[in-house]
Amino acid sequence: MSSPATTPRPALGHPLVGFEHVELTYPDGTHALRDVNLTVREGEFVSVVGPSGCGKSTLLRLSSGLETITDGYLQSGAERIGYVFQDATLLPWRSVADNVALLGELDGASKAERRERVRAALETVGLTGFDKHLPHMLSGGMRMRVSLARSLTLDPDLFLFDEPFAALDELTRERLGTDLTELFAVKRFAGLFITHSVAEAAFLSTRVLVMSGRPGTIVDEIEVPFDYPRSPDLRFEPEFGAIAGRISRALREAHS
Repeated sequence: MSSPATTPRPALGHPLVGFEHVELTYPDGTHALRDVNLTVREGEFVSVVGPSGCGKSTLLRLSSGLETITDGYLQSGAERIGYVFQDATLLPWRSVADNVALLGELDGASKAERRERVRAALETVGLTGFDKHLPHMLSGGMRMRVSLARSLTLDPDLFLFDEPFAALDELTRERLGTDLTELFAVKRFAGLFITHSVAEAAFLSTRVLVMSGRPGTIVDEIEVPFDYPRSPDLRFEPEFGAIAGRISRALREAHS
């Protein structure tokens, strides 16, 4: 991706997802979420950190309508939702272009419109020229770029990310994180990003939410003041270390 100039954040838009005192208890009696309150607005990139099994990914499933709350109120103002999973979930028999075109096919877009969406999305994620490749011919990082491009064809106003870089090596993970901040600088969608990595959360986000163990609830919120896009060197700045330290302390206090 080409790097746009660093720009300050615009004023936040209207809420695209909002949880008010949300509870979720599964039929087997498992109490997954307790009194969850959070809002994600246009122009915000919110990351959620917490221990395994605390309900982080459940927040995404509720936000996308894949699961239903058992109590409280859930507001959704998003018209188009992009969902990027930990696995790239590509169809192995389809080329890169055909994988990226899939959501347009399901959406009933014409062939000409699908071609243009695919072209623009592949250019955005830096995969121009790879349209005829099959998934097995790509690296793990490139497959995640294809997954991201597929969601970009929807031009989503809300992006949901379920630990999309967790299985990648550290260098690739950092590079894709930098690319994602460049994309956010241009598109200014609302983002809700699930991760176990404190450094990743601090680097990507306008705000980081810390969850308790199950039943999961929000126990702390840390504002991240840096403008977008973010240089990879930000990770070595004292101010970044201070933010990451605050997130780490909040996690320790939540589970002590």
